[in-house]
Amino acid sequence: MAHEQTAFAISESCHAKRMIWGNAQDSAPQTVNETLNLAEEVPLSLVYNGIDYAVMMITPHNIDDFAIGFSITEGLVKDVSEIRHIAISSVPGGLKVDMRISADALRTVLARSRRPIAGRTGCGICGSDMNSIVTRNQNTVEAYTPDLSAIRRALQHLRDHQTLNAGIGMLHAAAWCTPDGAIAAIREDVGRHNALDKLIGHGLKNPLSFADGFCLLTSRCSYEMASKAIAAGMRALVSLSAPTAMALRTAQQAGLTLISPARPDNMCILPLSPEEI
Repeated sequence: MAHEQTAFAISESCHAKRMIWGNAQDSAPQTVNETLNLAEEVPLSLVYNGIDYAVMMITPHNIDDFAIGFSITEGLVKDVSEIRHIAISSVPGGLKVDMRISADALRTVLARSRRPIAGRTGCGICGSDMNSIVTRNQNTVEAYTPDLSAIRRALQHLRDHQTLNAGIGMLHAAAWCTPDGAIAAIREDVGRHNALDKLIGHGLKNPLSFADGFCLLTSRCSYEMASKAIAAGMRALVSLSAPTAMALRTAQQAGLTLISPARPDNMCILPLSPEEI
């Protein structure tokens, strides 16, 4: 696959006035002038064999990783080999990814292109009908519970690996961790779904072994996040914030281990089945 990289700022500075009250009884705040770095989000058009499929709002970084991960987790392609070519270009107001895919994958795109996805930051199921959401992920994975000391290690070092977020403070991250808790790869984005798609795309491109280790998310664990992890073949998902009930049911159905919420000093290991205590 060939990739045309385009330069696009991931943040923009602005001047602001911070109002500071020393305590609740103060009537007049102290005013401090400061410069804020704001995360950029850019419309990204995803085009498959000339067919406009979706427009996503995304941090303009690691675009090719996102295109691959999104295509896999949306079920548009079954394998990276079905993506023949990727071209990334700037268009007025945003970016465009032109992908050439296999004939089988194109049939899937044509069947789904009747539901446009547009506007939101990393919402992979926007525009889906109810039945497609319920039946979307039929994959299963082999149960695996990571070593708890490995999870603690990854949590303790996560911030050190969030290089984009260091200067902005508002980006989500998805990290792939080895069985001993070392962070092997990380991707960041203003959208939590985008960050995970980028990580998955990066892992499939290199490749990482998603069967060995665990995924660590800075965000909450929604149904969508669990579904994407399962589609990539991940066996364990750790998130800083608690999962939704639907995310837990999805994980239990597939055999995905959820550890959420997780902190270095405490974490919840959720049951692999409704009957498990």
